Amino acid sequence: MYLKKVDGPRAVSLPDGQVITLADLPPADTQRWVASRKALVVRAVLYGLITQGAALKTYALSEEEFFEWIHAVRTYGDAGLKVTQLRARKQS
Repeated sequence: MYLKKVDGPRAVSLPDGQVITLADLPPADTQRWVASRKALVVRAVLYGLITQGAALKTYALSEEEFFEWIHAVRTYGDAGLKVTQLRARKQS
C-alpha cells in the first residue's frame, strides 16, 4: 500500500483528544454548510491540518466569511455557527 505524499500533517489531535484527518474534512464541492462542517474546517486551520489559504481556495470562501466562522466559534462555540444563531445576533 502506498500513501500519497501531502504537504503538512495527515492528522492533528485537538485539545479534547479528538483526532481529525484530511479524510474527515468536507468535500471541496460542499454546497450545504451546516455548523458541524464549518467547525471542522475552522479547527483544521487553527490546529494546522490545512492552511487558511488552502481552506479558502478549496471551499471558495472569502476571508471575511472565514473570519466570521472563527469569531463565532471562539465567542459562542460550535452553536455560534448555526444559521439561526447568526440571524439572531445580526438582528440584535
